[in-house]
Amino acid sequence: MFKRFAAAIFLAFALATLSFAQTTLTGAGATFPYPMYSKWFSDYHKLHPDIAINYQSIGSGGGIAQVSAGTVDFGASDGPMSDEQLSNAKSKIVHTPTVLGAVVPAYNVPGVKEELKFTPEALAGIFLGKITSWNDPSIQSVNKDVKLPNTPIVVAHRSDGSGTTYVWSDYLSKVSPDWKSGPGKGTSIKWPVGLGAKGNEGVSGQIRQVEGAIGYIELIYALQNKISFGTVKNASGNFVKASLESVTAAAQGAKIPNDYRVSITNPPGKDAYPISSFTWLLIPEKAADANKGKILVDFLNWMLTDGQKETADLSYAPLPQ
Repeated sequence: MFKRFAAAIFLAFALATLSFAQTTLTGAGATFPYPMYSKWFSDYHKLHPDIAINYQSIGSGGGIAQVSAGTVDFGASDGPMSDEQLSNAKSKIVHTPTVLGAVVPAYNVPGVKEELKFTPEALAGIFLGKITSWNDPSIQSVNKDVKLPNTPIVVAHRSDGSGTTYVWSDYLSKVSPDWKSGPGKGTSIKWPVGLGAKGNEGVSGQIRQVEGAIGYIELIYALQNKISFGTVKNASGNFVKASLESVTAAAQGAKIPNDYRVSITNPPGKDAYPISSFTWLLIPEKAADANKGKILVDFLNWMLTDGQKETADLSYAPLPQ
């Protein structure tokens, strides 16, 4: 009996020591790259069992707010922080690109099995509330072989601060003067029409559940949830579908500034998908905990080398050289 008691005490001590020895990094932010980050953090933990990375997929707005306040070890965003946000942060923040992704117009149109085409003008008109039916001439004219129903369009958009919203609104601001002078671009904007939902997950759910819905979601969410999404007419006049190749093409020739805050929406190039973006980890230049800072640097080095080899499996494009 004494031996069993001693063994139990030893096991409890060992578990307590193991728990004490584990270092946990906390992060929060973008839902756009969450599937990729989730895999990376899990794989890194397998390589380093004494290190755990706890990431909350709360949206880019939340990630920017938390890293600015110093309540997390790192943040994440699909839209770069503004000069004002950087100056208001508790410490200097460094933008570290992680992967490239695409935001797609996803839809649920009753009776339509074909892949729809969208012009920039049609997308802006839909999200401004000026195009209200699926058989509107602006949609039907570029989808001549599709019998579109007279079904009302229901716009689905993000209700939380969102980098996916930033990418979408950044694109619309470039292709539509009415959008630029109206809602504009940002992680949170005043929507003219539509139903709000939290996260890429929430908008995906709205699209699946509501007949006639259209919304913007990251490519992997459309693929994983088997949601139809359309091709978009790019700056060269070609209708291009989001893919690893077309997202990579969007980044080719981009002039990358020293702080890595760059927009690649509506780029030149015949094969470029026009609603593509980098996504970033937001790293405090000086970590509050030196040990965590070293671990974070090691993770980033792994992410930029071995981690990039995993991106294609989840339909993200690796960083250009």
